[in-house]
Amino acid sequence: MHAGDLDALRVVGLDDRAIHDATQVISYFNYINRIADALGVEPETFIRPWGEP
Repeated sequence: MHAGDLDALRVVGLDDRAIHDATQVISYFNYINRIADALGVEPETFIRPWGEP
């Protein structure tokens, strides 16, 4: 990540608050998925994968 990445996000309309919020959400999901993987948590079978009807 470098300043050019932030500029690209601003060009498409994101302000600093939106970039901050997106970073927080993305980081949380990254963290929680790593914890789940480390603990061997199995995916729930009642949730369909993305893109399936």
